[in-house]
Amino acid sequence: MKSQTGLLGFVVGLFPFLDYSNVARQSPNNSTPPPDSNQAFSPPKYPSPWMDGSGGWEAAYAKAQAFVKQLTLLEKVNLTTGVGWEGEACVGNVGAIPRLGFPALCMQDSPLGVRFADFVSAFPAGGTVAASWDRGVWYERGYQMGMEHRGKGVDVQLGPVVGPLGRSPEGGRNWEGFSPDPVLSGIAVAETVRGIQDAGVIACTKHYILNEQEHFRQPATVNGTFLEAISSNVDDKTLHELYLWPFADAVRAGTGSIMCSYNQVNNSYACQNSYLMNYILKGELGFQGFVMSDWSAQHAGVSSALAGLDMTMPGDTAFDTGLSFWGTNLTISVLNGTVPEWRLDDMATRIMAAYYLVGRDTASVPVNFNSWSLDTFGYEHAYALSSYGLINQHIDVRAEHALAIRSAAARSTVLLKNTAGTLPLKGTEKFTAVFGEDAADNAYGPNGCPDHGCDNGTLAQGWGSGTASFPYLVSPLTAIQNELLQNGKVVQSVTDNWAYTQVQTLARQASVSIVFVNADSGEQYIVVDGNEGDRNNLTLWKDGDTLIKNVTANCNNTIVVIHSVGPVLVDAWYDNPNVTAILWAGLPGEQSGNSIVDVLYGRVNPGGKLPFTMGATRKDFGTDLIYTPNNGDNAPQDNFVEGVFIDYRHFDKYNIAPIYEFGYGLSYTTFKYSSISVSKVYSGPYTPNEGTTAAAPTLGNFSTDPADYQSPSNWTFVPAYLYPWLNSTDLEKASQEPDYGQDGWIPDGALDGSPQPRIAAGGGPGGNPQLWDTLFTVTATITNNGTIAGEEVVQLYVSLGAPDDPKVVLRNFERLSIQPGQSATFTADITRRDVSNWDTDSQNWVISKYPKKVYVGSSSRKLLLSSDLSF
Repeated sequence: MKSQTGLLGFVVGLFPFLDYSNVARQSPNNSTPPPDSNQAFSPPKYPSPWMDGSGGWEAAYAKAQAFVKQLTLLEKVNLTTGVGWEGEACVGNVGAIPRLGFPALCMQDSPLGVRFADFVSAFPAGGTVAASWDRGVWYERGYQMGMEHRGKGVDVQLGPVVGPLGRSPEGGRNWEGFSPDPVLSGIAVAETVRGIQDAGVIACTKHYILNEQEHFRQPATVNGTFLEAISSNVDDKTLHELYLWPFADAVRAGTGSIMCSYNQVNNSYACQNSYLMNYILKGELGFQGFVMSDWSAQHAGVSSALAGLDMTMPGDTAFDTGLSFWGTNLTISVLNGTVPEWRLDDMATRIMAAYYLVGRDTASVPVNFNSWSLDTFGYEHAYALSSYGLINQHIDVRAEHALAIRSAAARSTVLLKNTAGTLPLKGTEKFTAVFGEDAADNAYGPNGCPDHGCDNGTLAQGWGSGTASFPYLVSPLTAIQNELLQNGKVVQSVTDNWAYTQVQTLARQASVSIVFVNADSGEQYIVVDGNEGDRNNLTLWKDGDTLIKNVTANCNNTIVVIHSVGPVLVDAWYDNPNVTAILWAGLPGEQSGNSIVDVLYGRVNPGGKLPFTMGATRKDFGTDLIYTPNNGDNAPQDNFVEGVFIDYRHFDKYNIAPIYEFGYGLSYTTFKYSSISVSKVYSGPYTPNEGTTAAAPTLGNFSTDPADYQSPSNWTFVPAYLYPWLNSTDLEKASQEPDYGQDGWIPDGALDGSPQPRIAAGGGPGGNPQLWDTLFTVTATITNNGTIAGEEVVQLYVSLGAPDDPKVVLRNFERLSIQPGQSATFTADITRRDVSNWDTDSQNWVISKYPKKVYVGSSSRKLLLSSDLSF
């Protein structure tokens, strides 16, 4: 058996490249960057905190410890190391523990459904349901996705997403997350986590952290030059107040797993960045679950373990190499002392605690699908082409989720323009014309492009690993035809965007024209129309602007429906008087056509609000992506110099007028805001977390004799499959590493399992529990002035007051359903966290001396009510 060595000595932590970037950018003895370094720096923080079961994890922790105490060293290694890409049925599996009858844990995409499986649902994307501003929608979607994963035998759903947050609107995977606003994303991710885990499946919140673009996300050769992955360089205040905020909400909600990201952060890879994983995530945020690497985001062995990584996915150094930084090498590292036993015990305990927290011990069913083939029979180990048999049982797990999917997509549709009551349509229009490829079916079928890596037909999800197979995709054209033909009305279409003559001719005949346009994006490994994951610009795809121009030049009643991954430029036509209505429908999932027809024809009164800003030009957004190397032969450097000023915060700071602001959305009725009231709630003073932890627990003993870990002679080995055994009693020989034992460097404190000082801003899942103390309760009266029932998303913003703070920041919201002529009371709490800033000196949250104000309104620019906050 060949030992899984990986790259030059990373296996045992006794080589100068121990932290792959931390050695180059970190001093082992302090947090001062090397004198020759003029780039961003991530300070080393050790040891890796061990879980203690606090914050609602007590019972799960006790069960996990009891389980781990039964395990041998090899079994613990098996639990933490993936078996390799295409090694088992799921996109990721760790090794099984046959002695205890414990099957290989199954990790499976995606954040909008079950990837690589049949008889599953394709839910609306995260960035789409964000527009619902509806806690119930988010929870239900999470629960139903969790139930589908559970029914397929999945243990860990690889989602939800709050990284990328959405720093730049062209970011390829923004649509997988929710919103560039941290509060909207934080509440959405928390509800989603609760839903998934209430279904008995572990949620893996990702990608931690600052993974804000697809270009250069991984090491690669560019124009003949090898470049390390991009470094997202951010200051401490921005990290806490913006990008970390929703991850803290996910941790507070109990997420069982966090996935670390591909990129570097301050020139240290995220999956071995001890500051981010040890100090911030497990220390300050008190995360009790396990940290999983993104697929091939691990770049070292011992250093990643000491920096806080708990599970490596898919296990191999690169897909199907048969080599691993862990596996055999983690066994060696524990035996030679470079990874302490307590650290491996903590890895295993964290994994099993998450397992018990969500009830996998009672909810688990065997995996009944196969990621690598939809055939009923095939190979259990796809890469090795071994163990032929039944691999797909074709279990239908969809239940009646289509109803909720249709409703969620409709509730997430945003009405941007509605001239003179154009909408809702009555269905009695004499001649309806439908235009655009985006209205029609993909000629290859709804799943005809691998991982949806194309923009053919109507757009209902982006591309990449964050997707799921459609069981069907109801196109807008089909749904409109179904709506109108039952009344015997005329409906015709042109779905070739470049058929200019035919478009113009049909538009001249129409009583109403409905134009469908889109803009797509996705993951870097697929390039669509020259877009390498990230969008190259914010324009409509498929000549969409010209399509709208051709229709509006010939029809004075044109409705535009946008399916897009995020903001698009509409400046060329949004104020055209012949454009009588505009709807943003995002990425609505399998029920796309039905959900938009529900809104168009008035069965659903739109109540969605934009989860981002739509500006007049690309430059209006301020931030941009790095599309070409900017640091010579070294890792590209992405300096987040804008700080917390992204999206509406940037527009507000520079007094830029958006076309449609963050939080904007119309209804078929109107609402009046009145009678704001603020009540102060006494919650006591804020006290820093103090004291020390207990010592790291060691669960069981293990033999230090390498002879006890040799690969068995009676075992049938699967090619490229990763195992924990050794092939020699000589550890140096077993490592197959010529530099074994040379130039040793272990960070100070990394092996220390003694009690450690607690972090002042910590104290519970998500941070110091007092951050969630309610300081104020705000109420306001919202009245429906119209003649039909409607729903209004009432938004609460706070001005923090300091000169370097945004003008306002979203802090709470509520979606109210109000009958015509009736009023409802909006109620929202303001917590200590909501009115605090991160203080870099004290490393804690503080309420500044500046005066603060609360606003209640219908968008970030329509702040209709206000009141001072008196402390």
